[in-house]
Amino acid sequence: MNIPSKKKIVVLGMMTNHMPVGGVVWQYLHYLVGFRRLGSDVYYVEQHARTPSMFMETPHSDGSRKAADYIAGVLKRFDLGNAWVYQALHEDGRCLGMSDTQLKQLFASADLIINMHGGTPPQPEHSATNRLVYLETDPVQLQIELLRPKLQSTIDFLDQHCAFFTFGENIGRPDCRLPVPKRFKFLPTRQPVVIDFWSERQTSDSGVFTTVGNWRQDLRNMKFRGETYTWSKHFEFLKFIDLPSRTSQRFEIALSRYTEEDKRMLERNGWQTRHALDFSLDIDSYAQYIAGSHGEFTVAKDQNVRLRSGWFSDRSATYLAAGRPVITQETGFSNIFPTGCGLYGFSDMEELLFACEKIDRDYERNRRCAREIAREYFDHEVVLGKILRHLGMPAPEDRREEPFPKSLVLEPVARRPLKLPQPTVSAARDKAILAFKPVDEKSVAKTSIIIVTFDNLLVTRLCLETLLAHTGDCEIIIIDNGSRDGTAEYLAKLAAKNPRVHPISNSTNL
Repeated sequence: MNIPSKKKIVVLGMMTNHMPVGGVVWQYLHYLVGFRRLGSDVYYVEQHARTPSMFMETPHSDGSRKAADYIAGVLKRFDLGNAWVYQALHEDGRCLGMSDTQLKQLFASADLIINMHGGTPPQPEHSATNRLVYLETDPVQLQIELLRPKLQSTIDFLDQHCAFFTFGENIGRPDCRLPVPKRFKFLPTRQPVVIDFWSERQTSDSGVFTTVGNWRQDLRNMKFRGETYTWSKHFEFLKFIDLPSRTSQRFEIALSRYTEEDKRMLERNGWQTRHALDFSLDIDSYAQYIAGSHGEFTVAKDQNVRLRSGWFSDRSATYLAAGRPVITQETGFSNIFPTGCGLYGFSDMEELLFACEKIDRDYERNRRCAREIAREYFDHEVVLGKILRHLGMPAPEDRREEPFPKSLVLEPVARRPLKLPQPTVSAARDKAILAFKPVDEKSVAKTSIIIVTFDNLLVTRLCLETLLAHTGDCEIIIIDNGSRDGTAEYLAKLAAKNPRVHPISNSTNL
């Protein structure tokens, strides 16, 4: 009996870059632990030329050793204590955690090397085996740079990767203003979450909507087609600065990179503030802050808002996993995720106040919806399993796929003609047709379900594939009455994969 060997996955990261912020560390942990739970051997490698100044008490402190000790301490808690290396490229290039020889052997034998954020400059040993993957967590800049022919450095950088993923999940859809890169095919992805890290945290509700982040970041503004798109979130917060005076809800922003005048201005407008570094340097304190919140209210960067990239925050994903509803500025993500319970997108004050009211009206239902969205869209098996399948490396423990997410909103937007919410439309339209095994594979068809169809392909898909996934002793006979919207072609494909499906086609509506 041949037992398949475990895949070896290397994650290139920047856990100690500038400062070890809890949210950033959790972002890496979800990938590392998630891939391991899917049956892979996982390694974390940090190779950048940034001086670890937060670990240095004096200019002569051994910051590299302290940064390495920090990585070792975090990963040891998650049984990854021997699966890391820190290479001090900012000074002498020494390796800590592994030897230089062991590191080269690791790269040579890896099945997959993931360049998180694209933050690690590719080395020859990364790309030599054609297994280096670019994973972009902040879209916009790169997509715009690829339009500028003089930026050959961006093309040269990407050329060293074999596959490309982006958190810009709305790129390519009609309402997204970002160009689709022609030379490089970017596949949509999002932050994976190991759900039990958040769902099992027992803590009381503070009654306050919170968020964590930088107030001012005056770098990385982008010019595109004659307009400037800003990076700093404070521009978007200022558009809703009077929110606390418009609702009975309470709001707190945990800040870094702000001035005392910024803090006073926020508090004059009714916002609670606190210094983010008081708790965010410790991963447990950071997680408890999120889990103890009433929910998250936050905004997005102007770049993602106006260009509608579809970006969604990795921090917001953990709020959802902790069962805390999220109200966040619309970036086009509502084309992908269900909104209206547990998760709310807003573009103006009216939509924002409506979300506050709905959460206040039935908080427990919103908590349940938040958890369900996290499980169906952000669970590590869902997100990382899809990455591995795209790369031809299906996880050995990949779970059986459900036909459609349970959190889809089925209430129509309009009834005549029937119009479903956009995330529901996308789920029914874009999902591959699956082969569904009967619940009881030994059963013989004892019941015939007869369904008459005429157009309405999306509703037909939702109906038929849900039936196939959850029944085992029936055959499904579909009588199509001359549909003109692709229903007949869909039924033929469904029947080819599922012998229990028997389509009958009429040329006209009988």
